[in-house]
Amino acid sequence: MARKPGKKYTAAAGQIEKRPYTLEDAIPLVQKIKFSKFDETVEVHMRLGVDPKHADQMVRGTVVLPNGLGKSKRVLVIASGDKIREAEAAGAEFFGGDELVEKIQKENWMDFDAVIATPDMMRSMARLGKILGPRGLMPNPKTGTVTTDVTKAVNEVKAGKVEFRVDKTGVIHAPVGKVGFATDKLLENASTLIQAVIKAKPSVAKGKYVKSATVCSTMGPGVALDVTVYNLRQL
Repeated sequence: MARKPGKKYTAAAGQIEKRPYTLEDAIPLVQKIKFSKFDETVEVHMRLGVDPKHADQMVRGTVVLPNGLGKSKRVLVIASGDKIREAEAAGAEFFGGDELVEKIQKENWMDFDAVIATPDMMRSMARLGKILGPRGLMPNPKTGTVTTDVTKAVNEVKAGKVEFRVDKTGVIHAPVGKVGFATDKLLENASTLIQAVIKAKPSVAKGKYVKSATVCSTMGPGVALDVTVYNLRQL
């Protein structure tokens, strides 16, 4: 049985007109109708015209948001030799080699928000696929989290690097900042994320690429975006 929306949620939803909004109008509206006491995350959700069951239609990538996410991620670097010292100098919270892989595997230790690994450690990292994979934390060369340039990777994560990946229903969910951000900073972040998703369109995808999109806060109702302009850019 579906749970009935609360009064505050219903009141917030009542302030949204039943029409698609431009991003420039949607962001301030999301900030206006926010009703919880904590500084909620603002999220963008995009339903794409792809079939993720086919590898050549998988949409994924990373983007560094120009204004960050409003919180510093705790970074774990799995490396060896000088790369461990490089990780420490770059500001990673946790750094080490096989001993940390074993700690995750045996103790289910998960006190981190992002994982970076050097290529030589990926054989050891393979043991963590079932633990890190479902959480979206498994390092991957395509997202820049398997690399020899540890300093760059740590700096990007700290600066607000966001990974996006289409789920099995063809939807991308991604954070773009906090409700308490200045409107122009949220707008710039959201626009940067959307453009990155558009650029990641698979060449084999046909028809309308962005079927629908919404922006919302963690607890708030979604505001539908006018996706016409995004699909025109694909022509």
